[in-house]
Amino acid sequence: MRQIVLDTETTGMDPQAGHRIIEIGCVEMVSRRLTGNDLHIYLHPDREIDQGAIDVHGITLEFLADKPRFAEIGDRLAEYLADAELIIHNAPFDLAFLNKELSDFDPQHRKLEEVSPIIDTLVEARQMFPGQRNSLDALCKRFEIDNSNRELHGALLDAQLLADVYLRMTGGQIDIALAAEDDSEGQQIASAGLATYLDAGRRPRVQRASDDEHAAHEQYLDMLARASGDQCLWRTLDS
Repeated sequence: MRQIVLDTETTGMDPQAGHRIIEIGCVEMVSRRLTGNDLHIYLHPDREIDQGAIDVHGITLEFLADKPRFAEIGDRLAEYLADAELIIHNAPFDLAFLNKELSDFDPQHRKLEEVSPIIDTLVEARQMFPGQRNSLDALCKRFEIDNSNRELHGALLDAQLLADVYLRMTGGQIDIALAAEDDSEGQQIASAGLATYLDAGRRPRVQRASDDEHAAHEQYLDMLARASGDQCLWRTLDS
């Protein structure tokens, strides 16, 4: 399974009011391992950036003066996202902007949620932690993820943090740096160790139950049989 953890920064809050994407950050994972095949793009929006947005991400129009327009990277982005499951925090916001940009670039574009599985980590977090704050900062604190460099929002930084949050939310308690490392060498060492272990004729030690433990087990089955009207499944299978 190929997954893309994605975040955007924009000129404002509403794509239908003409606001545009100015930064895209994507982190690729395959089989829950970071591949390093990330995508980070700044974009010139051909419009002013709301001061409220600048206060959030710190990106100014002057900084974007020499950056490409979306039309110049649309094909590259669409190809990169193809056939991947997208992981986004507060997905409706980013999807609204991405779909607007892609449809303006290519009228035949289908909405991303129609062609790609979407995981909204905000929805997942609200289900896991109802009634609690579930912003990216709050989740980093809850999972003890270092976000001290996040003085301002940034698409790539936020995608990297979200990848770590997602792995921990879904049971992958691994450090984001370790997840990016190639573990093929470790697998080879483990396989060699197992082969040596088996070649030496060693087998896991089996600890047999004592007579007292057998007796206790029989008493427990008798109790289950009485409680179930003599329909104890374990006693039936044992016989």
